[in-house]
Amino acid sequence: MTFERSPRIAVGPAPDERFVRAVTSGGGIVCGLEDAPDALVWTGDPDSFPDSLPPSVRWVQLPAAGVERWLSEGIIRAHPQVTWTSAAGAYSAAVAEHALMLLLAGARALPAHLAATSWKSEAFFPTLGTLRGSTIGIIGAGGIGRALIPMLAALGARALAVTRSGRPVPGAVETYPVERIDEIWHLADHFVVAAPSTTETEQLVGASELAAMKPTAWVINVARGRLIDTDALVEALRQGTIAGVGLDVTDPEPLPDGHPLWSMPNAMITPHDSNPPAVRIPAYLEHVTENVTRFASGLDLVAVIDPSAGY
Repeated sequence: MTFERSPRIAVGPAPDERFVRAVTSGGGIVCGLEDAPDALVWTGDPDSFPDSLPPSVRWVQLPAAGVERWLSEGIIRAHPQVTWTSAAGAYSAAVAEHALMLLLAGARALPAHLAATSWKSEAFFPTLGTLRGSTIGIIGAGGIGRALIPMLAALGARALAVTRSGRPVPGAVETYPVERIDEIWHLADHFVVAAPSTTETEQLVGASELAAMKPTAWVINVARGRLIDTDALVEALRQGTIAGVGLDVTDPEPLPDGHPLWSMPNAMITPHDSNPPAVRIPAYLEHVTENVTRFASGLDLVAVIDPSAGY
């Protein structure tokens, strides 16, 4: 769609001035949802989303990179005439940085160092190593994985990527289609899970996958908790099947008090804060301006959601 005028764009659930500026910077005119807008930029969660949209709306921008709730609650499928975009890619650098932090902490045995209350010899830290010269399996090399690869390269680590299509990922030494994912578990030294949450990726990492990994492997999850079988993970950590895990997401989430993962010395848990507001909001504002500019110019939008794929 191209416009002979500036597109009219509603901002909801409230017209936050920061998002008003982001819309106008992209060439849009902010209006109310009752004023027959061409598009809607949403800043809230699914619970506050309007029950119906004006028939004039042709595009909705969502603030989340992962849209499983928007799909599972039927919000996106209820409006088939609308193009929906997520914030996928907007937060990639921040989340990749968090994944790298957890990965480095695991490789350098930081949890054991922090728990120590006296001076220990190197023999006390059997998993102490380095990322230099190591191979990192990136499960789901979308925006986060692609942002992580050059960070790893700067430390002398190489990346094996797994994607849905298997098309080559820039910077990865090899890319595997998801049908060949079983080949990667014994090849990589460590793993970063960054795939979208869909019915196909639920418990993608289970007991057999963990058993195929090296006993020195650290598994980092910055995607969604349900991509890893939590019970199998707990057992693998207890048995020493893998060296440890770094989780920014868990299943269930929030992770309940008293859950075994909280007391495991080889488990690092951060409370889904890899993309804090101080980083998330400016990144989303830039994403909104970019997509409004494209919408006003009739160009392809960034991060269009494919309901059939689940992301």
